[in-house]
Amino acid sequence: MSAPNKKRNFLFWLLAGVAAVALAWQLDGTVDAALDAAGKPSLQKLAWWCSQTGEGWAVALWGILSAAIFFLMKRPEVAAKIFFVTLTSEIAGLVSIIVRAFAGRARPNARVPQGVYGVWHDSHWIVGQYDFSSFPSGHSAVAVGLAASAWLFSPRWGAVAAVYAVAVMWSRIAQESHHLSDVVASTVLAIPIAVLMKKYFATANGIFFEKLADKKAAVNPASGKF
Repeated sequence: MSAPNKKRNFLFWLLAGVAAVALAWQLDGTVDAALDAAGKPSLQKLAWWCSQTGEGWAVALWGILSAAIFFLMKRPEVAAKIFFVTLTSEIAGLVSIIVRAFAGRARPNARVPQGVYGVWHDSHWIVGQYDFSSFPSGHSAVAVGLAASAWLFSPRWGAVAAVYAVAVMWSRIAQESHHLSDVVASTVLAIPIAVLMKKYFATANGIFFEKLADKKAAVNPASGKF
């Protein structure tokens, strides 16, 4: 793809993303209220479990263990893809944490009036404080990053992962931890991260796992070649 086309695609995604977030922002109140699980014990429990699966540590643990298992099963190509998907989701989550540290938007369940406060409020720094860490959603960025990167390798598995991502995004709204526009912003953020990771890291990652597998086979010839 030529440089002009890349720039055009980037600008299109940027404008479309801003428009999507702006639209979602207008719908926050209506959608947040409709998906609120307060007073619904069964939905609250389901939302809690869905939210837990979007925790960065949970995704990292799943990814490392799964990659290790497939590597030991002499499937380095599968292990490499799992590791790539996991790393991409973690990077998406990290970027979202950095962005929201400076945005300073109040969470729906915050003990302060709703608004975007930046990094300073009431004569105090608020960077990293829970009440001011709504925009964008870190859980949603992790989940969408996983789904988007999985889709780039396999649309079938990407579709399965997309269901997981939607469940995580729903849970964050249902628990009053995030607004609709927060999870939409995470989607806009995570997808291009997955695309960039696929372009600049996926090949090197696959080669690394293949070399690691060859090295393991050389050290233990009895196990055979992969």
